[in-house]
Amino acid sequence: MADPSFDVVSKVDRQEFDNALNQASKELSNRFDFRGTGASVAWTGEEALTIEASTEERASAALDVLKEKLIKRGISMKALDADEPAVSGKIYKIKATIVQGISSENAKKIAKAVRDAGLKGVQAQIQGDQLRVTGKKKDDLQGVISLLKEGDFGIALQFTNYR
Repeated sequence: MADPSFDVVSKVDRQEFDNALNQASKELSNRFDFRGTGASVAWTGEEALTIEASTEERASAALDVLKEKLIKRGISMKALDADEPAVSGKIYKIKATIVQGISSENAKKIAKAVRDAGLKGVQAQIQGDQLRVTGKKKDDLQGVISLLKEGDFGIALQFTNYR
């Protein structure tokens, strides 16, 4: 029988993100303090979105509304990479992207953290944009999961395929 293992991934549920975006858009159109500011939030690509408003403060407030909806839907703030408000003509825009997948430098940091934990028989292998952690004992793997949850790697981590 193979050793117990699990995968470390960084994925965002696109449907939940879309629902949060739609809720934020609806709230921006209904809230009194956003009337007449042209505040909107919309997709601009597969994993990119733009927040627009007539003033810098309203654009930042619209971003806060989106973040609030994402939190309510259980999406980590580390999954949203938003720029500072930039003026474009008479409109302030905030460009944001969804962060998915584990970059090679983050994968190396995570693998190093697993090695530095000093658990015998636990190994981390980089497989594309995810990591596979294997070990002799399931207790050791649970220790690695709690270690990775405590660590800050700058991305949202999920643990899948726990066997």
